[in-house]
Amino acid sequence: MTAAPAMIAEELPSSLQRLRQAVEGALEGKQEAVELALVALLAKGHLLIEDVPGVGKTTLARALARAVGGDLRRVQFTSDLLPSDVLGVTVFDQRTGEFTLKQGPVFANVLLADEINRASPRTQSALLEAMNEGQVSLDGQTIPLPDPFFVIATQNPQDFAGTFPLPESQLDRFIVRVRIGYPPPQVEMRLLLDGQTDTARDVPVVLDPQRLVSLQREVHRVKLDGSLGHYLHGIIAATRVSPMLSLGASPRGAIALGNAARARALLRGRDYCIADDVHDLAVPVLAHRVRLATHADGFMPTRDEAEAALREIVGRVQVPI
Repeated sequence: MTAAPAMIAEELPSSLQRLRQAVEGALEGKQEAVELALVALLAKGHLLIEDVPGVGKTTLARALARAVGGDLRRVQFTSDLLPSDVLGVTVFDQRTGEFTLKQGPVFANVLLADEINRASPRTQSALLEAMNEGQVSLDGQTIPLPDPFFVIATQNPQDFAGTFPLPESQLDRFIVRVRIGYPPPQVEMRLLLDGQTDTARDVPVVLDPQRLVSLQREVHRVKLDGSLGHYLHGIIAATRVSPMLSLGASPRGAIALGNAARARALLRGRDYCIADDVHDLAVPVLAHRVRLATHADGFMPTRDEAEAALREIVGRVQVPI
């Protein structure tokens, strides 16, 4: 094992570990979902949480925002939501005789896009530039967003009424897709008896936005050697030739998998990646970026089927020794 850089040695016990514990305290029994959310945050990506209502999607978003001390804005996406409701709009000020920008909720450290797939494709696409470039273009102006900027979008399963499937270009902006699932029985029983539903309210602030930016920079210093690079590329290439998929992973997906692997290594106290970092993250990073071939009967495959196909593809790629 190589020596950890000073930033890892100092920050993991005091900051990253406390950050993990703080968020896990708000979402008990969901260590894997919390780790994936933190991977997305550290890798400067964006997080898509897909699950049924009431399992803690909003709680996870609020806990993350509170723990890093960032400004959180929440937007409830609906079918009549307009792009200006998210980005902002210029208004005429009669006192000055000039147009001024009224910033929308996107100008925050953490944007919670609740039930994003209930909005129209026009409104969904309003976030593309913000998520990819960290800026917003309004009326000829290009305005940078706060740093850090992190989008946490929740969506209901596509078979729920009133939903619009996210296009591939939108899905490709999310570095990780997470499913939370129902809580363990003992945790659910405790919630039932306590009657406490707002667990995010008590999450302590363990970082500040500037400290988070410093930790995000450390992710890019984590080593991913040549053999792991070939392994990662082998997974990407396999998705492009598999008959089970009609759309393979993009170069953006390959870069996202590498960044996510580095973030996971940092979160686990290493300054280098191992094969497990790439293998274990392949499905949550790539499954929403690929398209499974449709069934013969014309029905669209489910998320579980898509993930199972990708898991099989990943399993066929030789792991470096």
